[in-house]
Amino acid sequence: MKNLGDKIEVHGAVKKFREFTALDHISINFEKGKIHGIIGRNGSGKTVLFKCICGLLRLSEGEILVDDKRMGTDMDILPNVGIIIENPGFLSGYNAYRNLEFLAMINGKIGKKEIDSAIEKVGLDARSKKKVGKYSMGMKQRLGIAQAIMENPDLLILDEPMNGLDNQGVADIRTLLLELKRQGKTILLSSHNKEDISVLCDTVAEMDHGQIIRRG
Repeated sequence: MKNLGDKIEVHGAVKKFREFTALDHISINFEKGKIHGIIGRNGSGKTVLFKCICGLLRLSEGEILVDDKRMGTDMDILPNVGIIIENPGFLSGYNAYRNLEFLAMINGKIGKKEIDSAIEKVGLDARSKKKVGKYSMGMKQRLGIAQAIMENPDLLILDEPMNGLDNQGVADIRTLLLELKRQGKTILLSSHNKEDISVLCDTVAEMDHGQIIRRG
């Protein structure tokens, strides 16, 4: 599957960690070309849901379908996806470009032009020699977003992408995400910031204790 088609479908998703139920019979669909917001306090199940959708975790019960292909059966890891889940991890002794270059080598899909473009899109300097170990939290977050978008994925799964960003950084990334939506990308986004959700999202679902308690 090279391109994401119509939708992602989650049916009766349950994820248990021994006696703890992180996802409790979640059912939700995400249409292509929209920004879908998932809100909820820490521990509500947002991150676990995202990890299950992209294949980093397997469901205990239920199923996740991407273009009618079942995660864990028809495919193990979701292809053509950009992900930020938890804090981005980079090699502190290298600059931004070298970090993304190392990651780009894994798939071998892109080169210098695409890496430079991704770094510039998030407001960083692709030519800077500054080592990532000296970056602020906000700069590391920007670089994480650059890593997520650099291979031009059809789907972005972004867990709290505004973490650590100052006001200008938040404005920059909001503008970027809206532009990616205009390009037809599908974006799943979690945020604690109600303004992020109201400005960016076409659909919103609120989670608590592993369940969806409200949709809007």
